[in-house]
Amino acid sequence: MSNFAAQLKTEISRLAKKESRTQAAVLKKAQTTHRAEIADLKKRIASLEAVVRRLGKTPARPATPVQPEDEPQGLRFRADGFASLRKKFGLSAAQMALLLGVSNQSVYHWETGKSKPRAAQLQAIAAVRKLGKKEVAQRLAAHSTETRTE
Repeated sequence: MSNFAAQLKTEISRLAKKESRTQAAVLKKAQTTHRAEIADLKKRIASLEAVVRRLGKTPARPATPVQPEDEPQGLRFRADGFASLRKKFGLSAAQMALLLGVSNQSVYHWETGKSKPRAAQLQAIAAVRKLGKKEVAQRLAAHSTETRTE
């Protein structure tokens, strides 16, 4: 009977060692992956700290709002708004061009959206926008008399 007990004891210890080796192998594998992840995280932290240091050394630039170069402050241009302005006054494209001091083709391109007026032309359009029908007619009459006398 002691022989049976000794064999049972050795078999149990053999199975326990086998099981503990498999568990240890799983733990070792997890440990190596964790160490690799930790090393990767340390590298990322070092690079981010370098970026922070570099940014800390550069002087802060003041935030300046970006203004479009072709439009003065407060003046906007819409092609359909310009066409409706001309129609509101009952003017032809040639008359509107004469009033603004530009070519007929410029008025056509502005209304179709092929181009946009320059800053000085936008100011002239804004000035015309503030006029009434009678004032527009007077200015056109004054332009036409000027061209006849010349």
